[in-house]
Amino acid sequence: MMRTRARGRYSPEHVSFGWIALFSGPALVLYTVLVIVPIFTAFVYGLFTWKGTTPDAFVGLGNYVELFTRYPVNEQLGSALWHNVLFFVGTMAIQNTIGLGLAVLLHRTRRGKRVFQTLYSTPYLLSPLIVGYLWAMLLSPTFGPINEALRAVGLDALALPWLGQPSTALPVLILINAWQWIGGPLLIFGAALGGIPAELEEAGQLDGASSWRLFWAVRFPMIMPAVGVITVLTFIGCFNIFDLVYALGGSNGGPSGSMDVLGLLYYRLAFDGGTNAIGDSSAMAVLMFILVFGVAIALERLLRRREA
Repeated sequence: MMRTRARGRYSPEHVSFGWIALFSGPALVLYTVLVIVPIFTAFVYGLFTWKGTTPDAFVGLGNYVELFTRYPVNEQLGSALWHNVLFFVGTMAIQNTIGLGLAVLLHRTRRGKRVFQTLYSTPYLLSPLIVGYLWAMLLSPTFGPINEALRAVGLDALALPWLGQPSTALPVLILINAWQWIGGPLLIFGAALGGIPAELEEAGQLDGASSWRLFWAVRFPMIMPAVGVITVLTFIGCFNIFDLVYALGGSNGGPSGSMDVLGLLYYRLAFDGGTNAIGDSSAMAVLMFILVFGVAIALERLLRRREA
């Protein structure tokens, strides 16, 4: 009886508000200072024109109108948004497909599983700036080892300036990004596959289902929550991309702006935007927040409906 009472005393229903505030308060303060306050500040700054660091006049949505009407920002905005969309679609197709395939293979394998998971996840731990500069050296048309290896085996036609021509810059960027972050989907899919009851797979095998049929009929529906999580995280990461693109193509987004994205456009508005840099960049930051937050919420709700 005493043991039962002790359990009831510390059950979640009996935790006081003071304890909740004590443990969640510091995180809430940090979140408010580092996220909520900057977002609100950017919204307020975007309502004014600026002369350097001094607010000049209240213009309401004038800075937002400028982003869509003033040349060349209006053209760069549409181009950067399109590149973000292509970047997201390409990353989803490559990174998550390969990550799921590797997770399925490692799920069936017991020997060396942890070693391969660690190897595939190591780039995930590196800074995108470091990854970008390393790949820029590897792909250098003059001294890069990748082009040197292609020439050594007689494939001189494939020894291209991969980051120096518009036709290959964005695809290479997508491949490098997928290579770095493939460890995330691998671990999430692996955990989801490990949570599937063995009885379901055994029942499918007894019914004579092939491995392919077993995957699509049993495993894939069971890991749909993981697919939803990875889709939302991939979208947020792809539309907030900056450091990797900056390392590979500079602030102008590579040759002819072929790698230009919203993050780079914001950077140029903030540091090369003239006297009203604060107003224009703040408006750009708010637009990016609305886009990423709104689409992420819509994706999350859509995927939840499909799970149901």
